[in-house]
Order: sequence, then structure tokens, then C-alpha cells
Amino acid sequence: MIARVVAGERDLYRVLVARYGTLAKRTAVLCGAAADADDVVQDAFVAAYRALHRFRSGEPFRPWLLRIVVNRSRNAVRGRQRAQALADRAAAWHAEVLGEDPVTGALTAERREALVRAMGGLRAADREILALRYLLDLSEAETAVALKVPKGTVKSRTARALERLRGSLADLAVGVGAGDD
Repeated sequence: MIARVVAGERDLYRVLVARYGTLAKRTAVLCGAAADADDVVQDAFVAAYRALHRFRSGEPFRPWLLRIVVNRSRNAVRGRQRAQALADRAAAWHAEVLGEDPVTGALTAERREALVRAMGGLRAADREILALRYLLDLSEAETAVALKVPKGTVKSRTARALERLRGSLADLAVGVGAGDD
């Protein structure tokens, strides 16, 4: 069947997805992907499809696929750990460390915790752009180089990420701004 998929019968790949999907999800969950298991499995099946031309004919498909699932699960866990580490570092900062900016200085411990929770709830791309621009204090040009994107993309992604962060903070009923007393 794999040879037929590689030969161009792409619709047959859905048979493999149906056959191994549940096992792949169970593997992802057991490897720590947790709530990200569905995304991990989808990513693994896409990666497997793209790598089918490297699959050794005559070898069993199941262990090959599950190796991809395990690797993608590890990546998801590492990504979650990096995000948590960033959130922990941000939570540990005190207002004096962050500077004399009035908005930053006004953040109480409770607000910092809410900010960390809200950052943790953002998509990885949003966390990255906000961390580079505001936590690591990179310029737009430096952020563009770090992310390998145009400067205009940094501007638009930053604006969208800030809007989502504001929404998350509003959901947590945390005020950060000039009108707070």
C-alpha cells in the first residue's frame, strides 16, 4: 500500500491514518503530549507522508510511524517546558529589574502572575514574538533577524500577539494600563 501511495495514489494514505490513528494518539499521550496529542498526531502523519519516499520497502510501517510520533511528542513536551521556563523566569522578575517604566512598575505580584498565565496560554509564535520584543528587549530589526522574518512581519505579529494577550488578560480580569488605580 505504501508503494502505491508513493507512486501517486495519495487517497490511500487515509487508510493508513485510519488504521494507525488511535494507536498514534495513544502513543502521543503516553509520551507526554497530553492536551497536544491531537496536534502531535496530525503533525506526525504529515511528516510521515512527506517522508514516505524514505520508508524502506518491506519494513513494518507501524514502528516507523510510532518513532515519528514519539519524536514529535518529545518536541511538544520540550516546547511546553521551554514555555514554562520562560514563564517562570518572567514571574521571578521584580519591578526594579524590569525598569522604571510606570506601567511595568505598577504591576503587582498578582498582575505579574496573571501576565505569566496569560503568556503561557498564548500560541508559541505569540509567546516568541512578545518574549523577544518585550522580555528580551530586542528591537524590531533584531527580532526580525532572530525569527528570520521581514521587519514588517514582526510589526504585524507583535500587534496581533499583543491584542491576544490583552484579550487573555481581560478574560482574567486583570487591568494593566494608564487608567488603573
